[in-house]
Amino acid sequence: MRQFYSIGIYFAGFVIKVFALFNSKLKLGVKGRRETFNILESAIQPTDKTFWFHCASLGEYEQGLPVFEELKTKYPDNKVVLSFFSPSGYEVRKNSKIADVVVYLPLDTKANAKRFLDLVHPEYSIFVKYEIWPNFLLEMKKRQLNAILISAVFRPSQTFFKWYGKFMRSSLFAFNHIFTQDANSKVLLNTLDFKAVTVAGDTRFDRVSNQLEVDNTVDFIEQFKGDNICMVFGSSWPDDDKLFMDFINSNGHVKYIIAPHNIKKSYIESLKSQLKLKTICFTEMESQNLSDYNVFILDTIGFLSKVYSYADVVYVGGAAGHTGLHNILEPAIFGSPIIIGKNYDKFPEAKALIDLGGVYSVSSPSAFESVITSLLKDKDLRTKTGQICKDYIENNRGAVIQILNHIRI
Repeated sequence: MRQFYSIGIYFAGFVIKVFALFNSKLKLGVKGRRETFNILESAIQPTDKTFWFHCASLGEYEQGLPVFEELKTKYPDNKVVLSFFSPSGYEVRKNSKIADVVVYLPLDTKANAKRFLDLVHPEYSIFVKYEIWPNFLLEMKKRQLNAILISAVFRPSQTFFKWYGKFMRSSLFAFNHIFTQDANSKVLLNTLDFKAVTVAGDTRFDRVSNQLEVDNTVDFIEQFKGDNICMVFGSSWPDDDKLFMDFINSNGHVKYIIAPHNIKKSYIESLKSQLKLKTICFTEMESQNLSDYNVFILDTIGFLSKVYSYADVVYVGGAAGHTGLHNILEPAIFGSPIIIGKNYDKFPEAKALIDLGGVYSVSSPSAFESVITSLLKDKDLRTKTGQICKDYIENNRGAVIQILNHIRI
């Protein structure tokens, strides 16, 4: 089975290179992987002690970051190699301060795994959430290297738990320990006779809690909001726009901040064309009196986690369609009531907060209007709902300390 898998990886690599000729994102990944080994050879010496942190993309990086930061502080002499599989993670965090070198993970072939591990020779490796690459993991197991998987979530539908999943199951046993987000994942792993499991929760709770300890002031947002009620739409997609656009255009008494997931110029222009209220973008705001505008489009990255602190109500995108719900914990820590779309089944934090009453799920423009109208009219309801979100974060902290207590160098 391993041979068939490896052949499949080589074939997938060929296909990706072909499609990269027509897709800029894929092209970044292909180009980046071509440079990985050269970067490692110049940055890591055979005598270096190293940590290897691996994330699929930006979301997994944010989950792992509180653990990465603590290890970097505790073991300052260890060099850190941070790898990403996706361009959306690498391109945003290629200058991450927690890493000495940031690279794309090479495709999961036997040869790549051996060469990568020869160069990095990690003293300890930490993978985040879903990152199971069999050839890398089996080579690590062969070399008896220390590795853990954190913030993991497992479901019965995954290959590991199928009759044909023996090869994939074997790769799990390369981990010395797996820290899961929930008890169900632990139960599933136990059915495979994998016993080194701890239900630690989601490290993102610790990550977002740290946001309260930094200065969240954003001068241009303060100028824009003033003393008005403000609603923030975070990481929204076109399917999300359909839910709230009519409401925005019909209710000019509220300040709106839209931080779309896609900040390409063509999409921003399309978004602006749909808005009837006075609108300005981040890239247009120089020398403008922002208080004169009703809608502020954040067509840049890096501000959203701070901007959430100004929200009276938040809409988090991704669940109106099928792109995947974005992080609702970031606004939750600021005590904001949250609205999302209908496709949230794979997100336990969304299910939990809906049950608790801190998050509202809507499936139509009329449903959105009903919920947002109630929240905007009733300050006490906003306060009560937002406090539910904040308490949920505080009650679920602690994953990081459990993970760090396990790591011994």
